[in-house]
Amino acid sequence: MANYRKGRINEEMTKELSSILREIKDPRIQRNIVNVTASFVTADLKYAKIYYSAIAKNADIKEVQKGLESASGFIRRSLAHTLNLRITPELTFIHDESAENGAHITELLKKVGESSNDRENN
Repeated sequence: MANYRKGRINEEMTKELSSILREIKDPRIQRNIVNVTASFVTADLKYAKIYYSAIAKNADIKEVQKGLESASGFIRRSLAHTLNLRITPELTFIHDESAENGAHITELLKKVGESSNDRENN
């Protein structure tokens, strides 16, 4: 399979999953803002890793993970209806911590910048 096709499938799956997650009625998912950051489908289209981030002050990632796993059948069926693929991949959800790590690094850089400004002023 050509690499560009796999990339198109990954992009389309990410886009469709984002809209499907808004339809889920599970309170573990509904009370948090869950964003799909990326999806990676294997070459044989049997498996897909879905990377997500949950945005909320008290987001319990384990509960969101359980909610996504319990709704995986609904999500997979919805994907089968919207994507025109011979095989709908089995979904594995993985929490993506890159946004949280980026925010932490930004906070650390701000502290370093403030401390260097204080040293220059003294």
